[in-house]
Amino acid sequence: MRTGEPLPAVGDVLAALATGLWHWDTSTGLVAVDAEAARLLGLPAEDATLTEAQVRARLHPVDWNEITGVVRLAAAEGTLAEVRIRIMDERGRIIRVVRSRSRPAYDSRKKAYELIGTLQEVTEPTPGSPAGRSAVTGDWRRSREAFLLDAGRALAEARSTAEVLRVAAGLSMPGFSPDGLAVFGVEADHLTIIGHHGQQEGDEVPFVHMALETDYPAAEVVRTGRAVYLASPEEYQARYPLTWKLAQRFERRSWAFLPLTASGHTMGAWMAAFTYPVAFTPDERSVLTTVARMLAQALSRAGTAETERALSEGLQRSMMPTTGPAVPGMDVAARYVPTGGGLQVGGDWYDVIPLPGGPSRTRTKAGAGRFALVMGDVQGHDVRAAGLMGQLRIALRAYASEGHRPDAVLTRASRFLHGIIDEGADSADDDLADLRFATCLYAEVDPRTGILEVARAGHPDPVIRMADGTVLLRPTAGGLPLGVDPDADYPTTRFVLEPGETMMLCTDGLIETGGHDLDTGWQRIRAILEQHDGDTEELADALVQAVHGPSSHHTTGPLADRREDDIAVLLLSRLPGGHGGAVTARPEIRRTLLTVAQAEPERIALARQQLRELLHDWSSADQVDSAVLLLSETLTNVLVHTDTDALLLAEVSGERGERRMRVEVTDAGDDLPHKRRPGELASSGRGLVLIELLADAWGVEPRGVGKSIWFELYEPPHPKL
Repeated sequence: MRTGEPLPAVGDVLAALATGLWHWDTSTGLVAVDAEAARLLGLPAEDATLTEAQVRARLHPVDWNEITGVVRLAAAEGTLAEVRIRIMDERGRIIRVVRSRSRPAYDSRKKAYELIGTLQEVTEPTPGSPAGRSAVTGDWRRSREAFLLDAGRALAEARSTAEVLRVAAGLSMPGFSPDGLAVFGVEADHLTIIGHHGQQEGDEVPFVHMALETDYPAAEVVRTGRAVYLASPEEYQARYPLTWKLAQRFERRSWAFLPLTASGHTMGAWMAAFTYPVAFTPDERSVLTTVARMLAQALSRAGTAETERALSEGLQRSMMPTTGPAVPGMDVAARYVPTGGGLQVGGDWYDVIPLPGGPSRTRTKAGAGRFALVMGDVQGHDVRAAGLMGQLRIALRAYASEGHRPDAVLTRASRFLHGIIDEGADSADDDLADLRFATCLYAEVDPRTGILEVARAGHPDPVIRMADGTVLLRPTAGGLPLGVDPDADYPTTRFVLEPGETMMLCTDGLIETGGHDLDTGWQRIRAILEQHDGDTEELADALVQAVHGPSSHHTTGPLADRREDDIAVLLLSRLPGGHGGAVTARPEIRRTLLTVAQAEPERIALARQQLRELLHDWSSADQVDSAVLLLSETLTNVLVHTDTDALLLAEVSGERGERRMRVEVTDAGDDLPHKRRPGELASSGRGLVLIELLADAWGVEPRGVGKSIWFELYEPPHPKL
């Protein structure tokens, strides 16, 4: 071409270079190609306007998906979209490989992309070579996909910022793994260092609290929300001369700074630095961008979870008391484990309340040291439940400190909670949207005598672990849960905690967690109580671990958290001899006490169950059946032939194999029983006959008021087979 001659047309130049030209508008779904581009696509060599479906039919399906990803990335970064494409014939065979280069533009009004680009045939690179690594086909693609799946899984399982940083430091990217990483956060108008890897301790100091206006790549990324790629030290120095000296001493060759964006907000920047040159091809930028997005999401989740944990732990610490100072002759241990997930706050609580005086409600020496134990559960596992729990706990403390008896404390607490719920319902759009109730057990304790007075509002009964390991569910009278009826009554049950015995109070989370119901859950807890051989604190830990699982359940991995409900446990042990000792001391006597009222004949079944549990290790099953039968006859006799209540006292004493069982039923009736000979069709009169036949010893003892019928059975020296 001579000087002064006009320049050839662009199309002629491209045709001479075997380069085709194409134009794609995603809003219309049409692709315009010139003759050379049509030839490269395996179509007749003439200008044409094709649909996206026609073009897609000529491309390898995997490469079509790659094109859409590269286009979005290039549009977001304002760079060229470059990709290798395999062209297919009608039989699905690859006829050539072409390279497409374009500059996409995004029209926000049309919500569509417009691209003008070129096509040029290239030689398929050797797999595994540097050129092959930039192709969209081959082993590198499969390695990249496997890497992103593994990285996404690991980051999704990370539960804390430290775990996220540990996972990020261990990422091995296919073909271009960085040897230096740093995660920058934002605090006000300054950068902070959340974590780094590949640098020495203290190397981060110059970058801490760097102003966002500083001429530094991470600061620019946070300001603009766009990635910065620096392929060489010369490019770094040319673009950021003021901060080049800070990066120069690390002797890196390439850097990538990417925004950490979550929910549309740039929360920081991620730096990946390399000791060798990296070209940052579209595929490499795509990997880095994907990792940055996953890293941002993981850091956002971890930060939210850590904030929630700090909030819930602070809230629970402020609401949960300590067990207070040591009480002479008593040992108290408590545990609280919030439910897994969410804010980890709920409505379970316990309390230990010093009381103002003794039984006469005056500050006498005999009444000094009395205290109350409270175990409760407000319905729900949310902030509302925690708030109601805090209010109810304060109210109970106030009523107890005024010197009210247990029944009066619960009645006032129920009225208090009912008033709060009514006020909340009146202000809500739906009166039934947030109705709550609470179960509660309130027990006054006299440490000098071991006497407990218990009132119960819909809560599980207390459990007694006797000094020899025998475990009994201690039935107590109860009323409706708090807040249901402002005028509900809560009767009081009185019993004695003997030296060496332990009482357990708990919420239903300890019993029902792990797919158990009340029956199977109770059997699990009972086994722990019976088998434990340690002090009260160790017993509390064993109970929680039996339900909550080992410490590995708190870490990332396939083991799921087993907490389905809040767990609260309170243990009260009466030490043998009134001073130090373990809960496993073994005195010679175990006993149970139960009242059967005239209006509660169904408690006879409960008395039979109590006696069987008391005799759980008796060597003769026949004698146990006999004792249960005689107890039924004795209690029924009181209810049928008198108008008074019956008091049951059952005791087991002596060494194993030589023990004595004594059952005594007392009533206030004046008439003494006498043995009769009932006829064949008589419906009564056999009670004393059975006692005489089955008991080793029996008798009737008049009392000042009423009488007592008792019988004894002696354990055989060898169990009957």
